[in-house]
Amino acid sequence: MNHRLLGRTGVSVSQMCLGAMMFGAWGNRDHDESIGIIHAALDAGITFIDTADVYAQGESEQIVGKALKGRRDDIILATKFHGAMGQDPNRQGSSRRWIIRAVEDSLRRLDTDWIDLYQVHRPRTDTDIDETLGALSDLVHQGKVRYIGGSTFPASQIVEAQWVARERGLQRFVTEQPAYSMLVRRIEDDILPTCQRHGMGVLSYSPLTGGWLSGRWRKDSGQQASSRASRLPERFDLSQPANQRKLDAVEALAQLADQTGITLIQMAIAFVLNHPAITAAIIGPRTMEQLEGQLAAADTVLEPAVLNRIDEIVAPGTTINPVDNSFENPALAPAARRRRH
Repeated sequence: MNHRLLGRTGVSVSQMCLGAMMFGAWGNRDHDESIGIIHAALDAGITFIDTADVYAQGESEQIVGKALKGRRDDIILATKFHGAMGQDPNRQGSSRRWIIRAVEDSLRRLDTDWIDLYQVHRPRTDTDIDETLGALSDLVHQGKVRYIGGSTFPASQIVEAQWVARERGLQRFVTEQPAYSMLVRRIEDDILPTCQRHGMGVLSYSPLTGGWLSGRWRKDSGQQASSRASRLPERFDLSQPANQRKLDAVEALAQLADQTGITLIQMAIAFVLNHPAITAAIIGPRTMEQLEGQLAAADTVLEPAVLNRIDEIVAPGTTINPVDNSFENPALAPAARRRRH
């Protein structure tokens, strides 16, 4: 497993990061099986694990914590906060009040004294970035967090956070976590160049686009069912035109993989890792078989002719179904575009 530097932190991480979203009620409910998958990933050379408090309402963090007993010092551990952790409207978001509570909850579930990378899971328009960075900086000074980062931030807010950190003398975001795959390429247009300019590491998630590039979705297979598809029908329902266009692209990409002599999974992950701005691709297996199929991409190298053909199928900087970007710009909502009379 190759390693890469995490931005300008000097920290080295494996080029694949094990995403833990599918461990627990959202995916594999068997804790022992999930722990076995984590151990297999570590044995294969993965040193980077990413989870979030909201994944199965803390269950994912608990599983990761159990899996890392006796191995914590060798792992770069990342988690995220922001999502609702209960009915109380203050048990979510990016306020100082919630951050101070959320980190203690995550530390307890992960059974660790520190978090290597603590990330804001989604940007907010109702909370001053000063507030968020100030609270996160305090956690770094207290030794509870080593570094901080963001996830699905638009380029303008990435730049704003960097500027505020510099002007206020606060800790800066050293990473960004966006969605990126052969079908979801919007970030090539501005997010990735912005991260490069600011020396930020990028750990991109969903290289298989939620399973679309796993090989299951083909023209002759029809509608596929999964826990993720049931939670996010707008991304998987084939009655929607954007998803039909995705299916067309997947068919062409699968044929290209066959012609190249590799699996579609290998091609998908290798494509993500090929971009010079990407530090690590987050893989999110639910089963041991899925892990093994994704690990096979670690040594896959795509020739220029293959990359050029991928660009013909899905143009650089574009996303076939915008919902897959995982970010809806609040500035485009009707309330933000229309004057009140």
